[in-house]
Amino acid sequence: MIDLNSKLPIGIQTFEKIRKGNYLYVDKTALVGKMVSTSIPYFLSRPRRFGKSLLISTFEAYFLGRKDLFEGLAISQMEVDWQVYPVFHIDLNARKYDSPADLIAMLNQHLEKWEAIYGTEKQDRQPEERFAYIIERACVQTGKQVVVLVDEYDKPLLQALDNLPLFEEYRKMLKAFYGVLKSADRYLRFVFLTGVTKFSQVSVFSDLNQLNDISMKPQYATICGITRQELEDTFIPELNRLAETNELTCEETLNKMTALYDGYHFCEFAEGVFNPFSVLNVFDGYKFSNYWFQTGTPTFLVELLKKSEYDLRTLIDGVEANASSFMEYRVDANNPIPLIYQSGYLTIKGYDKRFGNYLLKFPNDEVRYGFMDFLVPYYTSVVDDERGFYLGKFVRELESGDVDAFLTRLQAFFADFPYELNEKTERHYQVVFYLVFKLM
Repeated sequence: MIDLNSKLPIGIQTFEKIRKGNYLYVDKTALVGKMVSTSIPYFLSRPRRFGKSLLISTFEAYFLGRKDLFEGLAISQMEVDWQVYPVFHIDLNARKYDSPADLIAMLNQHLEKWEAIYGTEKQDRQPEERFAYIIERACVQTGKQVVVLVDEYDKPLLQALDNLPLFEEYRKMLKAFYGVLKSADRYLRFVFLTGVTKFSQVSVFSDLNQLNDISMKPQYATICGITRQELEDTFIPELNRLAETNELTCEETLNKMTALYDGYHFCEFAEGVFNPFSVLNVFDGYKFSNYWFQTGTPTFLVELLKKSEYDLRTLIDGVEANASSFMEYRVDANNPIPLIYQSGYLTIKGYDKRFGNYLLKFPNDEVRYGFMDFLVPYYTSVVDDERGFYLGKFVRELESGDVDAFLTRLQAFFADFPYELNEKTERHYQVVFYLVFKLM
């Protein structure tokens, strides 16, 4: 008998709401317990919609002493400290940053809330001065060191990638603000920052030289995402219902989910994970679809590809790179691979021990075909609503052996390309040809 009453936490990023509302929860608290036993600052880079906000909320609940929310979870069996600490939770994901005023307004929103509790004496100063003061005052007043949790620390920077003067403004502001975490070290119990991209020019990574970047460490490779074992243990009724609805066996269902949503590797020898957003959504509607990809691919990725004149054929077939070339992004480096990898469109699929190089490829079919399909209108005159029509017609004509119709359609597809080709336009032409046939 299939339990149809299981509650899927789609769009819920608050640990307390999931636990109090009896939503399904994939238990990651063993790793949380391991991290809170230390006092060093951590950083984690993961793609969007991969569970970073929920993880931050889980740490917040722990440091607020909410032992009741963790009953029955792995951390409840560990020797951990359930004291209550002052927690400063900074969420930069909740605003669109069109100007420096937007970033200041967001920082003010957080600072004013904390100043109402710990003192307004420095309220007329710069954000970084106020932040440093509030951390010190919270520690002195409570007698407990402060916990700082930053969700999507890089959101303003990502939104300004196509505007270098604005990017530089944000970089300077965040450099000063995050730099407080070094000078305030004596007042801090725990610091955890998350984001999509590790920007090499932001001082949090150079100033906080004790910062523990766990983005590629094997023991934390599954802290976000869902392993196959977690999928089979947590979603038994959902897997059965998905199989029944699509007239598949359980094994066929797992194989199809693996092909579509699995395959993310954040370390060369660690277990892979499924995309949690796509997993929850396929169980909600019991239809296989490109859920994560449909939530929106940043256009700045395509602009970076075109600006750098990167050969997409290499990208599609796999890129070999050393860790330093894809783990940090420099705006002035004209290299799109770090952003593409850190955004979740490439992942680790191999490692050459001899030369220390990684093989980066698309993690799964959802990303592979979604990304190629997404690129077509940027490299051709075909508009979004015509892509399926064109490709479907191409495939049907090939299957029926109607070569003349296929060639006529192909000619129309490339009609807007210039007749005279130089090296640049010829490669563009080759890329489009490659994309079309890969999609077919």
